[in-house]
Amino acid sequence: MIRSVIRGSGSALPERAVTNAELAEQIDTSDEWIVERTGIRQRYIAGEGETTSTLATAAARNALAMAGIEAADIDLIILATATPDHTFPASATQVQKALGCRGGIAFDVHAVCSGFLYALGTADSMLRTGMAKKALVIGAETFSRILDWDDRTTCVLFGDGAGAIVLEAQDCEEDGPGILATRLHADGEHKELLYVDGGPSTTGTVGKLRMKGREVFRHAVVNLADVLGETLDAVGMEPADIDWVVPHQANARILDATARKLGLPAEKVIVTVDRHANTSAASVPLAFDAGMRDGRIKRGDLVMFEAMGGGFTWGASLARI
Repeated sequence: MIRSVIRGSGSALPERAVTNAELAEQIDTSDEWIVERTGIRQRYIAGEGETTSTLATAAARNALAMAGIEAADIDLIILATATPDHTFPASATQVQKALGCRGGIAFDVHAVCSGFLYALGTADSMLRTGMAKKALVIGAETFSRILDWDDRTTCVLFGDGAGAIVLEAQDCEEDGPGILATRLHADGEHKELLYVDGGPSTTGTVGKLRMKGREVFRHAVVNLADVLGETLDAVGMEPADIDWVVPHQANARILDATARKLGLPAEKVIVTVDRHANTSAASVPLAFDAGMRDGRIKRGDLVMFEAMGGGFTWGASLARI
């Protein structure tokens, strides 16, 4: 059978790291308050010349290097982002240009924090049906540019960064590597709980992020646990079969609550929210790359990716590495 196999991963972060203590000098907050409620200790903030596409390109180069694949061999680039460089063209085309792999497919996916899962599912479908052979799937964000820095309930939660994986269509055995199952969902009923108050068609402005954190938390724990169970059911597996969970890094409390709901030990969950904060579509690939590069995630491991974001959108994907 043809499967989409993960050949390599990469990540990129802005130069500037901003600690909770630094934020506390500018707004009414404290390191203790942020850590207790979110688990976040620092985040990276993009500076002059650092954009979603430049971070995405750097992450893509690192992923290609790990995979041992030339950029010219990539015929599909899907970039998940809610903070593109421009309204159009797609930031994926700017990555394509920077990498020098012209002529293939390149487009953006916008599903906010679930964007990487949506991009992964789309790329998997296109590879398995023969539309492409090698793909870059990227999550990249510069969320700092849509934050209200006077709103201490939201501005402390987010950061900037990019993560990428290289997928290749391969003929695999039943117990071989590759994406095994993906399940995606959306429910526009809850838009007012997490959204940006601007846009080209409404205000003609970029807008700022708005969130009702308590309500988002409640939906996140239920939806994530459900979609993980659904994805495992699709391949006849149980939570105990998973070697690693790579979740969207929104909040340490959500990570803990979701793991408990599934009966998964905390040691099986890759956590980077403490040093990256919530990087939206970039958070899952950033965490995955961290696990790959420090040796925790190994070839043959079963890895569950999961995320939920504004919309609401949510999803999960199970892969054998």
